Amino acid sequence: MVAVLIGTTAIAQDYQVDLSYYLPSNVSYNPDIPTPESIVGHQVGDWHITHDKLAMYMQAVAKASDRMTIESRGTTFEGRPILLLTVTSPNNHGNIDAIRADHMALTNGDKDVSSDMPIVVYQGFSIHGNEPSGANSSLLLAYYLAAAQGPEIDVLLNNTVILLDPSLNPDGLQRFAYWANMHKNININPDPNDREYSEVWPGGRTNHYWFDMNRDWLPVQLPESRARIESFHKWYPNILTDHHEMGTNSSFFFQPGIPARTHPLTPQKNQDLTAEIAQFHATALDKIGSFYYTQESFDDFYYGKGSTFPDINGGIGILFEQASSRGHAQESDNGILTFPFSIRNQFTAALSTLEAAKNMRSTILGYQKQFFDDARSEGSSGGAYVIGDLSDAAKVYHFAEILKRHKISFNELKADATIDGKQYKQGNSYVIPKNQKQHRLIKAMFDVRTTFKDSLFYDISAWTFPYAFNLDYSESASMGNAGTTVTDLQPKTVGTIRISNYAYLMQWHEYYTPKALNAILNKGLRAKVAMKKFTIDGTDYDYGTILIPVQNQKLRGLSLAKFLQKVAKESHVVITGANTGLTQGIDLGSNQFRAIEPQKVAILMGAGMNPYDAGEIWHLFDTRYNMQITKLDTRNFGRTDLSRYTDLILPNSWGSALDKDDAEKVKSWIQNGGTLIAYKNQGRWLDSNELMKIKFKKVKDTATNINYGQRSDYFGAQVIGGAIFETKLDRTHPIAFGYSRDMMPTFRNSTLFMEADVESYNNPIQYTDSPLLSGYISKPNLEALKGTSMVKIKGLGRGNIVYFTDNTNFRAFWYGTNKLLMNAIFFGDEM
Repeated sequence: MVAVLIGTTAIAQDYQVDLSYYLPSNVSYNPDIPTPESIVGHQVGDWHITHDKLAMYMQAVAKASDRMTIESRGTTFEGRPILLLTVTSPNNHGNIDAIRADHMALTNGDKDVSSDMPIVVYQGFSIHGNEPSGANSSLLLAYYLAAAQGPEIDVLLNNTVILLDPSLNPDGLQRFAYWANMHKNININPDPNDREYSEVWPGGRTNHYWFDMNRDWLPVQLPESRARIESFHKWYPNILTDHHEMGTNSSFFFQPGIPARTHPLTPQKNQDLTAEIAQFHATALDKIGSFYYTQESFDDFYYGKGSTFPDINGGIGILFEQASSRGHAQESDNGILTFPFSIRNQFTAALSTLEAAKNMRSTILGYQKQFFDDARSEGSSGGAYVIGDLSDAAKVYHFAEILKRHKISFNELKADATIDGKQYKQGNSYVIPKNQKQHRLIKAMFDVRTTFKDSLFYDISAWTFPYAFNLDYSESASMGNAGTTVTDLQPKTVGTIRISNYAYLMQWHEYYTPKALNAILNKGLRAKVAMKKFTIDGTDYDYGTILIPVQNQKLRGLSLAKFLQKVAKESHVVITGANTGLTQGIDLGSNQFRAIEPQKVAILMGAGMNPYDAGEIWHLFDTRYNMQITKLDTRNFGRTDLSRYTDLILPNSWGSALDKDDAEKVKSWIQNGGTLIAYKNQGRWLDSNELMKIKFKKVKDTATNINYGQRSDYFGAQVIGGAIFETKLDRTHPIAFGYSRDMMPTFRNSTLFMEADVESYNNPIQYTDSPLLSGYISKPNLEALKGTSMVKIKGLGRGNIVYFTDNTNFRAFWYGTNKLLMNAIFFGDEM
C-alpha cells in the first residue's frame, strides 16, 4: 500500500511542493534549462497540465538543450500534435542516423552487439487521459534529462537513446485536465464525494471517438497509434514503458504480472529480464518510502496493449500502475493521496527504468538480437500464409495496411489459386512469407488458441485477424503462390462505368458499398435493393444488389454516369451499366427490387451508455462511411423529437439510461415507422419494457471444491472477456446481404445467450453447434451458447426492432461484421 505521509487537514499549503520534492538531491542542474514552472506558469502538480502547456514546455526544453530534438508525428482527431522527443548525448545526436542503422542491423541479423552500442528506451505516458500523473511526470523527466549535470547523466546519455512520448493521448489528457482544474478549490477538498473526483460521461480516458487506445497497438486503427507504431518500428526499442493509474486505494504496480497469464509466444527470457529490471524499481521506490507490489495482477497476454506489444517485437514492455488521486488530493485507505505524490512515483519509476537500461544494456541488446535470430530460424522452413476475399477487395486492403504498418513483408498472389479447398483471386489476395524478421508477430496476428494455462484474462483472449476481417486464409500456402513483393500498397482501382440509358447495378459485397449507397441517396437519386439473385450479361448478382434506375432521376444521362463514376472511385466499388431489364432470375422491373429511402440516423449517448461501444459506432459512420449521425444525449431524450429520424441506435448500456416513459416514447416512434437498432444489454431493457420478448438462457453452475480464497478466480473464469465464435448465416435475409459465405466469425464478450426462435427463418444469424473458433470460454457457457441466436428482429406497427447480442463494431478493426449494422440501417424496412 502507498505510504502517504501528508496530514489529513485540508489546508492548501499542505499540497504545494517545489521542484526539490521530485528531483534527485545529489545532482546539480543547468540553470540555462527552463524549469516547467518557468514555462507553464505553475509548479508541477499544482494544476493538471493541459496538453497545450505540455507541448509548450517540450518545445522550450528541446530548444534550450543540445541533448534533445523534438518532432510532431502528426495530429490527433482534434488537431493536437503527437510529439516525440529524442534524448541522448550531443555526440550521439551528431551520429543519430548511424546509431539507428546499427540498431536496425542488429534486429536484421546483420550486426552483433558492440561495446559502444546504445540501448533504446521508449517512455510513454498517460495513454488513458484521466490517468494524468504519467503525463505530468514527463515534464520532470524532460527537465531532468536536459538539465542534470555530472558523470552519471553523461554515462546514461552516452549509452542510451531515449524516445520520450510525453502524452500518448493528447485529446483525453486535455479533456480530463479541463475537468480537474475547473473543480479545484483554493482549499483543496479531498472528500471523495466532491465533484472533482467524478468526471462526467464519457470521461477523459479515451480519445476523440472514445476508443481505449491502449488496445490499439496491434490493430493500429487510430492516428495516435499509427504515429507511435511508426516510431516503434523505426527504432525497435529495447524497453518500452507504459505509465498508467489504477484505483485510489491501491499502491504502485510494476511488472512482471501474473506469470501464468503471459502469452505462450513470449519467450521466458523476456519475463526473466522484466523481473531483473523490477529490482531497480523496487530499490528506487524503497528509497522514497513508497509501497508497491508486483506479480499479483495484470497480465502480458493481449499483444494490443502498450506493455505487451514490445514482447512480440523483441523488446521488453513494462506496465506501471499508480494509485490515482483522480484530481488534486483524495482520501484513500492509506491516508490522503496527493497528485504530487502520484507524479513523484511515476517520475521515480521513469528514472529507475533508465538506470536498469544503463546497467543491463549489453544483456538486453543481446536478447533482442537473439529474439529476431530465433524468429528468422523458426520461419526458415519456408511456406507462407495467404489471405483473401473473392468479392471484397477493400477488407483485404485494410488487412494489408496493418501488415505494412508493422513492417511485415507480403506479396501479390501470382495467379488465381485454390488452397486448402478455398479459392483465392489475384488482386483480392496477398501472400505473407513465413521466413522473415517479423515471423513471430505474424504468428501472433494469426494465432488461433482454445486451450490456456489460466482462465482469467485482463483483456480479450483472442484477436485472430483473418477472423476479425472475415477473410479466407490458409497457413499452408507455398511461396510458389507468391508474385511480386508489395512496396506501394494501394486500394483496388475501379474501371470506367459503361454508360447506360436503362439502369446501373452495384453488388453489395464490397466493404464501402454503404458509403456509396449513402452518397447516391443523399444526392436525391432513387435506388432499390434486390431481394433475390439474378444473372445479367453473364454476371451473377447476389442478394442485396443495388439498382439505380436511369429514368425519373434528378440527374440524367451523362450527368448521372459521371456522378456514379465519382461515387465508384471514392468508395472503391464497381458500378455496372445494364442496357436491358431482362435477366435470368428476377427482372429489373420486378417487385423483388424494393425502394430504399434516405436514412437519418440518431444514436443515444450519455450517462448510462457504454462510451466505447457508442464511440465505435460514431467512428464507423463518421470516418468510414461518411454518414451523418446525430448524437442524442440521455439527459434530453424526453424532450427530443424522434420523428426527425428514420433509425435510432441504442448501444450497449452500463445501467438504466432510459425509463418507462422513454420506452413508451420509443414504442410510439417505432409504430410510426422507425427502426430501432439495439445492442447487448439493451436486450434486457427491450424485454422488460415489452418492446420485444427475448428469452435469455440462464447458466447454472455450482461451485464445488472451491474454497473461499479461490472464489474470485472461480467467478472470473465464467466471464467471456473476448473470444471468437462461428455463426451460420441465412444469406437470403436482408440482415445478411453482402456476405458471400454461409459462415461468419463473430466477436463476443458477454454471457447474453438468446434462445433461437422456434421458426427457423427468424434466426438469420445463429451460433453453430461447435461455435468456438479462438479464445477462452468456460464449458458451461460454451454449452449454453450453442445454437443460440445472435440477432432478433421484430415488426412493431409500421416499424422494426433489430437486436444484436454482440458488438458488430469492436475496436474499429472488426471489419467483418460492420456491414450487419449498415444492413439494419438501409434495409430495416424489409426485415
